[in-house]
Amino acid sequence: MRLNDLKPASGSHCSRTRVGRGIAAGAGKTAGRGHKGQHARSGGYHKVGFEGGQMPLQRRLPKVGFRSRIKSTRCELRLDELTQIEGDRIDLKTLLDAGLVPAKTQLVKIILKGTIDRPFIVSGDGVKLTRGVLAALEKASGKMES
Repeated sequence: MRLNDLKPASGSHCSRTRVGRGIAAGAGKTAGRGHKGQHARSGGYHKVGFEGGQMPLQRRLPKVGFRSRIKSTRCELRLDELTQIEGDRIDLKTLLDAGLVPAKTQLVKIILKGTIDRPFIVSGDGVKLTRGVLAALEKASGKMES
């Protein structure tokens, strides 16, 4: 069997009705379009969702939700997750390499949740700390560099 031998099953396809070919053909005169009106005219149709001048459904319903464009580039990180990092320097590249933040992240905010037991040096513009984290970092004799 070849692709050019394939045919649809008999009776599964009807041949197209040729309209407007006279009264004997069965679809003459108005050619199945009825009498007058918008649908009888050539090019006469309305846009999708048109409800005859009534306010369309998609405009009657309220707008819902908001999707922030900046959200995908921001990330929050808990303080106790920093223990997964080897070494004492923390910057955006270190966090990306450790797999703690998604690849598109441009700004990480470290929040106070949990504790740290060793000192860290946090640096770079891509990492921000809350006041509580800064206090916990200084308590563990770590520091923040700009």
